[in-house]
Amino acid sequence: MIDIDGKTAVLGLIGNPVEHTLSPLIHNTIAEVDGNNTAYLPFHVYDENVEMAIRGAGALGIKGLNVTVPHKKSVMPFLDDIDELAEKIGAVNTVVFRDGGCKGYNTDALGFIRELKEAGMCVEDRSVVVVGAGGAANAVVHALLSLNVREILLFNRSVEKAEKIFGDFKDVKIYPLEGWKGVLTGKYPCIQCTSVGLAPKVEVSPIEDEEFFEHIESVIDIIYRPAETKFMRLAGEHGAKVFNGLSMLLYQAVESYQLFTGEKVSDDAVKKAGKRLAEAVWKN
Repeated sequence: MIDIDGKTAVLGLIGNPVEHTLSPLIHNTIAEVDGNNTAYLPFHVYDENVEMAIRGAGALGIKGLNVTVPHKKSVMPFLDDIDELAEKIGAVNTVVFRDGGCKGYNTDALGFIRELKEAGMCVEDRSVVVVGAGGAANAVVHALLSLNVREILLFNRSVEKAEKIFGDFKDVKIYPLEGWKGVLTGKYPCIQCTSVGLAPKVEVSPIEDEEFFEHIESVIDIIYRPAETKFMRLAGEHGAKVFNGLSMLLYQAVESYQLFTGEKVSDDAVKKAGKRLAEAVWKN
């Protein structure tokens, strides 16, 4: 239980929509376990009100905001400073307010790297399959490149869209979604970055050809609702190790909380938040 008083630091999330978010569960659990006087709330912000939300948060003394879809790019012009990694990714998911100004960060890539390590997926000097070229893929691709992969084989419904985003990356090879035939010859780690299969449309997968999954040895699907997507199920049926995006969600939040407060989150808080998160997802 968080006791709200005059010294409580307010944290939050802006997005559209935000009703489904699990971020308050994570951040408020961390505060509870570590004994921090913070409270985390979701704020539904429409596209045309992003600038007002940032200016208003600063004026109200809010200490930090997470940013979710569709505002991760549109928020950037209204920040006083942007971290180098967020600049490279071209998206901000964390805004920290300090000394009358605000700075943007991206913790999605850091959260993804922590999930990779937790899952035991070794990607160094390997070819890695990435499905999708949306906002999440940007953070994933930057994370993978920082881990010295040999190459990224990126499959997307629109090659043109993918090339606009990743066309200048020499280690990213771009193909149409069905272009895996003739390209995949062995077994690969795979990251599923599209929203296809997200609840409530759980009976679809961006790729459904059984032969594709014969080439997949392990999968992280960044979707976490449902806890098991059809993509994961198909991969698992062909012997792949499968993981959803729950750990990435948890660890990006931990990284954000540490930026907000300047304090390290305890292992106990991470474990407690992870347990509550898993219970919330599997319940649904």
